[in-house]
Amino acid sequence: MNWFQQLIGNRVIINGFTAWITAQVIKTIIYAVINRKVNLPRLVGDGGMPSSHSATVTAVAATCALSYGLGSFQFGIALILAFIVMHDAMGVRKETGKQAKVLNEMIEFIVSMGKDLSPEEKLKEFVGHTPLQVTVGAALGLAIAITIR
Repeated sequence: MNWFQQLIGNRVIINGFTAWITAQVIKTIIYAVINRKVNLPRLVGDGGMPSSHSATVTAVAATCALSYGLGSFQFGIALILAFIVMHDAMGVRKETGKQAKVLNEMIEFIVSMGKDLSPEEKLKEFVGHTPLQVTVGAALGLAIAITIR
């Protein structure tokens, strides 16, 4: 079997990508319903419900558990990395979003005083996740890993 066939036949990779794509589509639909407008960049954007980061790493870890067992090094590595990614999504990335919001308010204040700033100088605020968004993402990843065996 050649390397490409092995790659596209790898259940861990397939489930991880499937979880990411599914979460991104759901996130885009939820955004469109709440804001009453379609925003296609949400398909690849960070932040929002559900967390695609959590869905992806949970699908990978759960697939490793189902394929190789709970005592396998594959599951061990995937589980530890999943915890790191989900913790980061709720912690560092969430705080980064809060800081960006404050800085953007300061930029708008400066603009209101007559200073010229381009729209590109605005920081991205939608980067982190709430615990609920991470939990729902993880549940989605687990469901995908169990469903796509």
